[in-house]
Amino acid sequence: MSRRDDTIDLEEFGRFSEPALLILVSLADGPKHGYAITEDIAAFADVRFGPGSLYGAIARLESRGLIEALDSEDRRNPYRLTAFGEKALRARLTSMTAVTRIGQRRLASA
Repeated sequence: MSRRDDTIDLEEFGRFSEPALLILVSLADGPKHGYAITEDIAAFADVRFGPGSLYGAIARLESRGLIEALDSEDRRNPYRLTAFGEKALRARLTSMTAVTRIGQRRLASA
């Protein structure tokens, strides 16, 4: 896998690429704590991650600078998308859109 410019390819996360992508999508509309991320993903993707998968992916995203922890007002720890995370998410979604278009076009002629 190669990087273009300073972007990160979410596929580098291996089997954690889906949780990483869904977490970034969840945080795209504003900061959330873990439980709120889990509920949001369940609502829009019909996928529910256990705490290990969720917080493992959050730790990887945070270590790579794609998300950052915010100060906590209570015992919940909110996270937000960084500018770098937004750039990576936009790039990934653009790539997925292109693949989707090609797949739909090919299925239409199948």
